[in-house]
Amino acid sequence: MNQATISQDSINAAVWAACDTFRGTVDSSIYKDYVLTMLFLKYVSDVWQDHYDNYKKQYANAEPGLIEELLKTERFVLPPNASFYALHAARFEPGNGERIDKALHAIEDANIAKLRDVFQDISFNANKLGDEQQKNDILRHLLEDFAKPELDLSPTRVGTLDLIGNAYEYLIKQFASSSGKKAGEFYTPPEVSELMARLMDPQEGEEICDPTCGSGSLLLKCGRLIRDRTGSRRYALYGQEAIGSTWALAKMNMFLHGEDNHRIECGDTIRNPKLLESETSLRRFDVVVANPPFSLEKWGHESAETDRLDRFRRGVPPRTKGDFAFILHMVETMKTGTGRMAVVVPHGVLFRGAAEGRVRQKLVEENLLDAVIGVPEKLFYGTGIPAVVLVFRKNKEDDKVLFVDASRNFQAGKNQNLLREADLERILATYAARRSVDKYARLAGPADIAAQGFNLNIGRYVDIVPAPRDIDIAEVHRERVEIKKEWARVEEEMAEYLKVLGYE
Repeated sequence: MNQATISQDSINAAVWAACDTFRGTVDSSIYKDYVLTMLFLKYVSDVWQDHYDNYKKQYANAEPGLIEELLKTERFVLPPNASFYALHAARFEPGNGERIDKALHAIEDANIAKLRDVFQDISFNANKLGDEQQKNDILRHLLEDFAKPELDLSPTRVGTLDLIGNAYEYLIKQFASSSGKKAGEFYTPPEVSELMARLMDPQEGEEICDPTCGSGSLLLKCGRLIRDRTGSRRYALYGQEAIGSTWALAKMNMFLHGEDNHRIECGDTIRNPKLLESETSLRRFDVVVANPPFSLEKWGHESAETDRLDRFRRGVPPRTKGDFAFILHMVETMKTGTGRMAVVVPHGVLFRGAAEGRVRQKLVEENLLDAVIGVPEKLFYGTGIPAVVLVFRKNKEDDKVLFVDASRNFQAGKNQNLLREADLERILATYAARRSVDKYARLAGPADIAAQGFNLNIGRYVDIVPAPRDIDIAEVHRERVEIKKEWARVEEEMAEYLKVLGYE
């Protein structure tokens, strides 16, 4: 098969078909980690083999050991017995799970700077895949699925790195769409990532952070915007993720997209932030983006009042609603001059009172809030509720807040709604113009917001009620006469029926 016949769709279809091994046997929330890890292993094995074959052709008459020395200069080192092909060759023997785990740990040890602890929460030898015989059979089939010609992922065949990275993102999206509430733990829909990245407009040389990065899709979107615009990879990506297996997906995702200039930490951002300048100071970034868990109940309230980083000086969020904990953390990580941030939150953040109301007021009074953008319902995996994108800036040019109601512009889907390019363009153009648009947007000053008690509910600022149509009194009278005639006819028919039944 030549490169011209290979498409993103064909690669996507092939990797999704590999999931058939697990369907009906293991839940997708479990097997996603195995499939995604196997895709990673297959890709690095194909790249390694491809480079080895090219060196062998180029240096056919070279001194013994030269090719091995050349391979040591590669971006990635693959120990001989850790190759996908070594595992595939032994697939009929007992112990597939143990062999795959050993291979992954050997890969980690050989690439410790890039992959430290990445495979610690992923075990192919786990009992969740069934007893030893069932597990061995499942893993044999998985190895055979990835050995099919359609999944030859070598650069000579595939051509571009992004084709593999995109396939990885495609798999994550497919798993998210079938994972219910757990989907929000690891994936932001691509059009929402696109909106947030374009709102932030990341530039070459900037540092970008997602403190709840999931599988890294939002960070990758920001990086891609810079590359597409400038061709440069002169930027840095930072993130933190609380769930170990999801953090591992993010690390592999970064690798498959060629993003070596990144730092993704594993840990709870609120209780144990790891992106620090010092023990009492957070690291600051040009761009901060996040889709944190909605209204997280156990977010770390118990230690907030004594927070050594002073993130909650504007107020401690409610014990059972962690939305403002993430917002306040992000606000503190914006650089003084260039800092800007976009965060997805549920609508309750706009109007809930008590502690949240006091925090809202202070953020507005400090002139940090830049825009409130309402997006449609059913955009996010795991929840049907509509959400809001809040935009904050450290160095605003005015003291106003732009309210945008984009909740009615979308493409309806069976289970998931979509923001179309035209919908995104309208939001972005309105944000850039920063002026009121009838029935869509309003630029409100601090006095307007104070008059509303610092309630940021979009409906209080953007008039979304359709204008009343002109009433034709003569037409209304005619309709009334016709209704009275119809009513009289029905009364006559009813009287006849009652008479037949013996009721006078």
